[in-house]
Amino acid sequence: MFENFDFDIIARSWQVLIFQGLAFTAQVTVMAMVGGVILGTLLAMMRLSSIKVLSWTAAGYVNGLRSIPLVLVIFWFYFLVPYIGAWIIGSPTPIKVGAFTSALVTFILFEACYYCEIMRAGIQSIPKGQASAGYALGLNYWQVMSQVVLPQAFRNMTPVLLTQTIVLFQDVSLVYIISLPDFVTIASKIAQRDGRLIEMYLFVAVVYLAICLLMSYGVKRLQARIAIAR
Repeated sequence: MFENFDFDIIARSWQVLIFQGLAFTAQVTVMAMVGGVILGTLLAMMRLSSIKVLSWTAAGYVNGLRSIPLVLVIFWFYFLVPYIGAWIIGSPTPIKVGAFTSALVTFILFEACYYCEIMRAGIQSIPKGQASAGYALGLNYWQVMSQVVLPQAFRNMTPVLLTQTIVLFQDVSLVYIISLPDFVTIASKIAQRDGRLIEMYLFVAVVYLAICLLMSYGVKRLQARIAIAR
């Protein structure tokens, strides 16, 4: 079955694939995770707010964006936002956003919806007595959230947040559609150049499988340690 395979193409290309393609994928993943968690936490607090306007706005944003395929969101931001921005500021020409900025902002805005629901569950899992105790000590709402509730919520939800980050790591491959130099894009270009699609895509699949399994194992170990600490 494998007698016609040319695995030497992997030996010739693995440094470019790992140190350029995979490094770019990891960079986007980390940056989008940080931005998504921050925005998602703010959205979660808005959804739990007693102010209906804030709650409904956050709920509409989260439910609306999660109903749209991510690949369409990437397309919309990349192709439409320059024109929308030009219309808003009254510019006769589309504003320059750039592929990298488009992809990064798209992932932050999109993943924030999922991080929001995770953090909302984490905040709601904290007993109300914790917040009441904070108020009894004279803390205001933001102090209670930042010093009492959110640290415990983050601790409880860390395994789930990391699991969603694994999904984000896989989703970054969608930047292939706007030709950013991620792991899949570089592998595809090498495969088409040398006419070795099967070998290259098989290597990509194995690398993704190994990384995701390793990350999943790490999440399980972390979850077990958190459970013991409780």
